[in-house]
Amino acid sequence: MNSPLATLNKILTCSFVDGPGNRLVLFFQGCNLACSACHNPYTIGICDHCGDCVPACDPGALTLQSNKVIFNPALCDQCDACLTICPISASPMTTQFSVDDILALIRIHKPFLGGITVSGGEATMQADFVKDLFTAIKSAPDLSDLTCFIDSNGMLDIAGWQNLLPVTDGVMLDIKAFAMDLQKELTGHDTSAAQNIARVLLKAGKLYEIRYLLIPGKTDNTAELDQLVAFIQSLGLDTKVRLNAFQHHGVRGLALDQDIMPKEGVDAVVELLADAGIHNVTTPAIYQ
Repeated sequence: MNSPLATLNKILTCSFVDGPGNRLVLFFQGCNLACSACHNPYTIGICDHCGDCVPACDPGALTLQSNKVIFNPALCDQCDACLTICPISASPMTTQFSVDDILALIRIHKPFLGGITVSGGEATMQADFVKDLFTAIKSAPDLSDLTCFIDSNGMLDIAGWQNLLPVTDGVMLDIKAFAMDLQKELTGHDTSAAQNIARVLLKAGKLYEIRYLLIPGKTDNTAELDQLVAFIQSLGLDTKVRLNAFQHHGVRGLALDQDIMPKEGVDAVVELLADAGIHNVTTPAIYQ
């Protein structure tokens, strides 16, 4: 049986913030959450070929053929007008890749890489491809030294994770919020399942870090931070925590009216975690 194709939004061939060392990062198109503070909101939706973006594309990189939007990257000037007009937070500028396509790209950049990270969007929505890709990397003698990581919101079910974990070296897991009403406000969904997934990953030895976005007046309130402390303590004081600070880069809509997270706010959370015995904490590069 042929492996599925992946629908990717973009590929970074050099990243030092998506896992240990320098990594090639695949950003998958499509997400099962709708986070209001998403800094990459046009990876959320899947193009339904409505065609609204076609007349907005002045260079003619987009055409509608047989009721399907076709993207010609050679004509694209990256003005992103198509992204602005899309009614479902999708991108018509996606590309489909096979496992062999990605392996060939990895081999080009292999001398500079420590590993591969799949992100998004939400990469686990295309879990079959991720499994096939990681399996192929682990099976290739010239690539098997690369680590395979997943950046995830944790919404994949336990059976899905159990299928992926044998070929996965680490997972960077987002915890969006703890209070149910805040979870739904920020993401449109109940995301509490991610807390249980964190424990599954920890037990399997695959939990690389917990990621927590600090949003002023929302995820930095006393109740939320108390629950963050208790949650990390339940996982173990050596658990790696990455604090991200809400900024306006990439966001859209009402999120542009949200205050950004200042350095002193991040520092206060670092101190709170330290007082609770949690010292394995990474802060945003902009504040380091």
